[in-house]
Formats: sequence, structure tokens, C-alpha cells
Amino acid sequence: MPVFDFNFQVQAPLIAVRQFHSDTRALKRLTPPPTIVQLHKIEPLAEGSVSKFTLWVGPLPLRWKAVHYDVSEHGFTDVQEEGPAAQWRHTHSFTRVTDDVTAINEHIEYEHRSGFWGIVTRILFARPNLYLMFAYRKFATRWYLRRQLRD
Repeated sequence: MPVFDFNFQVQAPLIAVRQFHSDTRALKRLTPPPTIVQLHKIEPLAEGSVSKFTLWVGPLPLRWKAVHYDVSEHGFTDVQEEGPAAQWRHTHSFTRVTDDVTAINEHIEYEHRSGFWGIVTRILFARPNLYLMFAYRKFATRWYLRRQLRD
């Protein structure tokens, strides 16, 4: 099963990082353009909460249902219950470095389907594309947290 890890730090306390990721707007904020996110049902982050959405990659709709597990002040895991991949398990871990710095670790374990959707996910979730997606997420997380802490 392929695995992808991406780590970075933000100039924000752990609680601010947790609050940012708990916000129901986080998915839209963290999705890089030109992908468009259409939210269908986004429950507040909690054990067993559900997010249903469509990622529009050009004209291609990727319908997704994720359920959240292991929710704590130090992160959470979202598991694709319905979607384009055969399996997708994304763990977000937050670690206090100092009072004002938090490390974020993104860990994904995934598996491709066969057929058409397997081709799609092999292209979209190829390592270089995942790296670009998470580089954007790093930028967006830092930008939104900087704004949040300033206000």
C-alpha cells in the first residue's frame, strides 16, 4: 500500500492549529486551485463525524465521504468510506514544539482501484502531485493561522 508523509511547522500554538482544522471551512481553505470543492455535508470535527463533498478536478467529479476517527487535541484521522480510491486513510498529527510553534505531520496510506478510477487516482495521487497539494496546504495553513492569530 502506498504511503505519503509530509511534515512542517507553523508559528502557532497547538490549540490554534487544532481549532483551524476543526473549522468546517478548513477543507475549502486547504484545497489547492484549480480544484473546486463542493460541500454536501460537513459535520463539526468529532469522533465519527462525516464529511461528504465533491472535488471537481476540471470536469471530473471526485465524490467523497470521509469519517473522522481518533479525534483529539493532537490530531485526527479521516478515512474515505466512499470515493475514488480503493482505500484512503489520512492522519493529521499536531505536536507542540514550543508554546508558539506546532509541528504538523500528514500521513496518508492509500490504495488504488482497478479500472478507470484506478487510472485517475494513479495520476491525481502520484507522489509529485501529492507533494504539490501538501505544499499548498502548508502555505494555506500558515497563511490562515497568521491571519487568525493577528485578529
